Parts: sequence; C-alpha cells; structure tokens
Amino acid sequence: MPQRFTYGAHAEQFGELTLPQDGRTDRGTVVIIHGGYWRAKYSMELGRPLAADLAGRGWVAVNLEYRRAGNGGGWPETFDDISAGIDALADLPELAGAPGPVIALGHSAGGHLAVWAAGRKDPRVPLDGVVSQSGVLDLLRAQELGLSSEAAENFLGASPEEDPERWEAADPVRAVPAPVPVFVLHGSEDTTVPVELAENYVRAAKAAGGTSELRLIPGDHFEMITPGTAGWAEVLRAVEDAAGNTSG
Repeated sequence: MPQRFTYGAHAEQFGELTLPQDGRTDRGTVVIIHGGYWRAKYSMELGRPLAADLAGRGWVAVNLEYRRAGNGGGWPETFDDISAGIDALADLPELAGAPGPVIALGHSAGGHLAVWAAGRKDPRVPLDGVVSQSGVLDLLRAQELGLSSEAAENFLGASPEEDPERWEAADPVRAVPAPVPVFVLHGSEDTTVPVELAENYVRAAKAAGGTSELRLIPGDHFEMITPGTAGWAEVLRAVEDAAGNTSG
C-alpha cells in the first residue's frame, strides 16, 4: 500500500511512496508527475496505476501531488511544489541511503513539469533522467495553438506579452540543454497534445548540445498511462534507458 508523506502545509502538498514488495530500493526511484493541463480537477489518481505497476517491477514509485490552477497553484506555486516534492525524498527514512537513480516520469502537463524539474538550481535531490509522456514541452507554441482553452496562460496567470520573463523561466524548450538525458515519448495517435511540441523540444535540445530523443509510440494520449498496453511497455523501456544513462 502507498505511504503518504507531506512536503508542505497546503492540502495538495503531498505524495505517495510505494515500495517494492521485497523492500529493496537499489534499483531506482521513479517520480510520477500527473497531467491534466495543470488544472485542479485532475489529480494524482491518474498516477496511481503507474505507481503500482512500477513498484511491482522493483522500482520505488513516488506519485506526487501538487497545487494546480484552481487550488492555489500556478506561477510560481506549482513549480515550488514540484521542486519541494522531489527534494522531500531526501527526508524519507525508507529511502535513506538508496543508491539507485532518480527518474522523473511526467504525462502531458506533468511532462512539462518533469522536464522543467531537471534544470532546478542546486536541488537536494537531483534527477538522473526524465521520461516525458506526450509532454507540453513548448509553452509558447501551446499558447499559440490555444490548447485546452489557452491552458498555458490560465496556468501561468499572464500572457506571454504581459510577463515574458515568467514564460521564459517556465518553458522547457527555452531552458535547453537539460543537464540529464530526456526521453520524449509521444503517442502516434495523440490528438490532445500535438507532436510538434515534442519535435520542437528535441530539436532545440540537440542544437544546444543536450541529450534528448524523440520516440513515437503506439496509441493515443492516454495509452502511455494505461499499464498493460503497448504504449506503457514503451514507457517502461524508456525508464530503463533513462536509468541506464545515469553516471551514478
């Protein structure tokens, strides 16, 4: 059963830790960051099946909740939460001395946050790799396309014209290269997040000297968060690859 931990006083500042049945923590830790276009009506329930499956395969799974647009999130609160939630792993006694890599796994808006988290300054718990599942990795383009009723502007609380510095700080495609490998998965039948956002990110990352790879995989926007599907099998392979690309 997942064990709940908190990393702040707000009701949404918590996570769920699921350990493998044998209790070992040396394979590595996967931090799951759910999507939902950063809106409050979507919660960590989206990540629970992923956590259970990963733990069943020997990974430590951390399903992270955070403040979102509509319940206290946005700029900078959501970003503060993602950073604090990952860093809280350093204080969990169950993970004391765990030698394995720490991989961020994010879907859709969670993919945006996972890639952003790789570039945090002086983190207590640095990431060793990132797997993005149809992530919103180019915020300006998402805004230009008006995705999900201009979800990006709703999330950041200002238009790009009103606060360009905020948009630059929040946008993964403008913070390349990430200091760790970034595996960018995108569903071949995804109509929720256009593949061009993934292509834009990988192109920019490679041009900046980063390590990033685009993988088009079977299925729509949700197959990658459905254990047992071909899309989920590709996610598992990418997590393995992200762990294998670590230096620790």
